[in-house]
Amino acid sequence: METTSILIDNVTILGDEIKKGSVIVENNKIVEITEIPGSCSADEVINGEKKVLMPGLVNTHTHLSMTLMRGLADDLPLDTWLNDHIWPVEANLTGEYCYAGALLACIEMIKSGTTAFNDMYFFMDDVAKAVDKSGLRGMLSHGMIDLGDEEKRKAEFRETMRIIEKCHDTAEGRIKVAFGPHAPYTCSTELLKEVREKASKLGLKIHIHVAETEFEVGQIKESYGARPFEYLDEIGFLADDVIAAHAVWLSDKEIEIIKENDVKLSHNPASNMKLASGISPVSKLVESGINVSLGTDGAASNNNLDLFEEMKLAALLQKVNTGDSTVLPAEKVLEMATIDGAAALGLENEIGSIEVGKKADLVLVDMKTPSLTPFRHPVSHVVYAANGGDVDTVICNGEILMRNKVLEVLDEAEVIQLAEDAAEELLSKS
Repeated sequence: METTSILIDNVTILGDEIKKGSVIVENNKIVEITEIPGSCSADEVINGEKKVLMPGLVNTHTHLSMTLMRGLADDLPLDTWLNDHIWPVEANLTGEYCYAGALLACIEMIKSGTTAFNDMYFFMDDVAKAVDKSGLRGMLSHGMIDLGDEEKRKAEFRETMRIIEKCHDTAEGRIKVAFGPHAPYTCSTELLKEVREKASKLGLKIHIHVAETEFEVGQIKESYGARPFEYLDEIGFLADDVIAAHAVWLSDKEIEIIKENDVKLSHNPASNMKLASGISPVSKLVESGINVSLGTDGAASNNNLDLFEEMKLAALLQKVNTGDSTVLPAEKVLEMATIDGAAALGLENEIGSIEVGKKADLVLVDMKTPSLTPFRHPVSHVVYAANGGDVDTVICNGEILMRNKVLEVLDEAEVIQLAEDAAEELLSKS
């Protein structure tokens, strides 16, 4: 294969230290970081003047195809939102609808600086097709729900194994597949134990919702006599390959259980706030040495996929919740959205920071905007002042997906129309 190279020249680099320099990419990897501008020639040269170069953001909890349900049901409690609005619509989903919704989500993520994500939903081979086309990096899981029904449980495993066999490690390695048991209250103990067994055998991750609402905690206590993480620990489900989304309602004992098992947590502040689910004790979790990353959740409960917004919300929410303005500083929040997210997906040696030898998943943020002027503290600006619309250029796996705010993959107008038509048709059936 012919070597292709990219020079990102004369840019402010957000690494272990903030410095001005140039980054050289060959094929899909970073091969050199130098403080000398214009130090080499390359097939592609990107002028980094007045821009910040940062690792691509990692969104550790998404439901991509729910973009089709954006704005469908707002200002409702989670159980009403799910039972009366979302699940009835999802009953009419098809692969074509999920493909359209995933394409739309991929464009939204590219344009707001996300290069890797962790998704749970349905018709995941159609989602994989959209991700492959977009050039993004994704971990996909079929949402498994059996509600104690043995035949349903068997069907969920058949579908999960089909997706693993068809999609895992495809798209030049950009697409991985995980197990996706929905939650302890929708999955039987038998399903969860079998997921644990198969994930260990196959060396795959597990993506699950846990302790999202106080109501859920009560449900699990009534059913199993223990809180959600206690119950999962008792059945031997927890390990360092588990990515648990939300983790809002936690006891001190559960925090210890999470730490002991090295469970990775995905914090979703916007969704938790919008559904009034509560405030996860993130600052306490981080102080305990637990890996906490950031997720948006789906566009039906957020209502966007902008991880820049999640960074700011995560920081501010912990400050007001604890009454301590020093907790969760900007530097830590940026880590949560990059290297901590990469670690949650088991990709910390490949992505999540700007280092020689790592994959070129990179984002350039334009600092020549009113809201980012004066240009003083790049990390502060990225976390507290920037939004997804400030993203200028996005590179994933060494491929330029967006340059100067113009997509180089996917036809934006065509995808928007496709998604609009799919959403209208889906709702007409519901």
